[in-house]
Amino acid sequence: MRIAILRALALGDLLCAVPALRSFRRAFPSAEITLVGLPSATAFVERFGAYLDGFLELPGYPGLPERDPEIHAVPDFLREVQARELDLVVQLHGSGDVTNPLALLFGGGRTAGFYPDGGWCPDREAFTAYPDRGPEPMRLLRLPEFLGLPVDGPQLEFPVGDEDRAELAEVTGELGDYAVLHPGARLPSRRWSPAGFAAVGDALAERGLRVVLSGIEAEAPITGEVAGAMRSPVLDLAGRTSLGAVGALIEQARLLVTNDTGVSHIAAALRVPSVVVFTATDPRRWAPLDGALHRTVTAPVVRPELVLPEVERLLGE
Repeated sequence: MRIAILRALALGDLLCAVPALRSFRRAFPSAEITLVGLPSATAFVERFGAYLDGFLELPGYPGLPERDPEIHAVPDFLREVQARELDLVVQLHGSGDVTNPLALLFGGGRTAGFYPDGGWCPDREAFTAYPDRGPEPMRLLRLPEFLGLPVDGPQLEFPVGDEDRAELAEVTGELGDYAVLHPGARLPSRRWSPAGFAAVGDALAERGLRVVLSGIEAEAPITGEVAGAMRSPVLDLAGRTSLGAVGALIEQARLLVTNDTGVSHIAAALRVPSVVVFTATDPRRWAPLDGALHRTVTAPVVRPELVLPEVERLLGE
């Protein structure tokens, strides 16, 4: 059996989909399951080989903002995916306004997914109304539940292996007792100020914790600004770690302070305490499910005075 799952979104969105992916794998243990997604999803697919067997890059599509569509590449992409003669296509990318017509073009024997409440439903037996409330992992589980597949709960996962820990150690050496700050995010609207992160970093250093900055290479200017604003020494790892090494870094940390971005969901999966600063998105949808272990801060203007008490509370506990 061949299954394709469409979710052409960034890392955090993919991590929130892991409980749903787990359901599809348990329902179809021998199927070949392919993720159709963004180029950045390759590392995610490799890490979640228990649930995904392959990856197919979507060259963008009109109406999807995550990537500028390469219009000339879309016909070849559709020919390739149709040639796979898929038994099932799963639209796991939003309400379906844009993605349902795209998923149907994959030419699967059956297509399932979400449809906008009150909007067009391609198949009443395989599509359910998109839930507009609740945490993202639980929203996505509505589809396998509707299809009658086994569902074991919304808990996230992020496998970390010895090779990831060894890779991190090669870059950092012995870190000791440390906390991680992640001041980047894909969208500028989701980023708390570098000055705010710097103030939190200095407070952590005063408690005797080593402060480590994480981020991808493109976020190096942001982490550099945080490091420049801090009075205390800091280790800046932006652009120096793979996805697995980032997981190992968070796994061994006392605490993560981050914007609403992918590493927040890594901390949730690894049960590492975190403080998540929300500047533009809805914490009711994107915050980790365990509100005791993962604290959220949201306000019209987020100041260190709002974040530091949550940091102190988690470190004290």
